[in-house]
Amino acid sequence: MKKIFICMIVTLTTLGCSNAQDKEFSKESLTKKLITPENTEISFQEIIKKHNGKITVIEVWASWCSDCVKAMPKVKQMQNDFPNVDFVFLSVDKAFDKWQNGIQNNELTGDHYWIPDGMKGDFGQSIKLNWIPRYIVIDKTGKVAIYKAIETDFEKMYKQIKKLE
Repeated sequence: MKKIFICMIVTLTTLGCSNAQDKEFSKESLTKKLITPENTEISFQEIIKKHNGKITVIEVWASWCSDCVKAMPKVKQMQNDFPNVDFVFLSVDKAFDKWQNGIQNNELTGDHYWIPDGMKGDFGQSIKLNWIPRYIVIDKTGKVAIYKAIETDFEKMYKQIKKLE
């Protein structure tokens, strides 16, 4: 009986920790360079600073990702529902031109950056990217409110943004 009880505690503790949300970006992720639409480099930290004072939703996506494309109407609805929230799109497309075409084809408004080493590269690893679309919500002070949300978490994101307003 004691062994069963200990196993249950270990299992619950492990599950609880695996679902924990990070509260800040790693120093490593903040120094990583992304690419602007003008094909210049910018650090992730500079991107975050650019939106300081605003609630910001970051979406990591790709034009080839069917789940990302399917979620775009929900993202656009969120943009309509929260006009004072900034939206930042980070693409893991495999090529600069594919990324540019994806922005135009999906009629995405907001700030756009390209992650040149893709989903499994240094930046992706530094933010623990294992699925796209991936959403991150940042408060007005630049602190992470939601570190890891996916396309099924829109209700959770709506509630969090309303709390932050």
